[in-house]
Amino acid sequence: MAISISVVLLLFVLAVIFVRNGGLKVTHALVCLLLGFYLASTSMAPTISSGLTATAEIVSSLRP
Repeated sequence: MAISISVVLLLFVLAVIFVRNGGLKVTHALVCLLLGFYLASTSMAPTISSGLTATAEIVSSLRP
């Protein structure tokens, strides 16, 4: 749960930065948002979630 909230927060911050810098238009951000909602309701959602969890575990286990 904490990882998904962090990812959502990170993506939101990136979207805001892109919109402010003009690199991402509001319509593009809305399309990305809708795509995320549609992906969450498909059968691919558990696979995407487990892939993100595995990636987060690998990254957190790395030591500089």
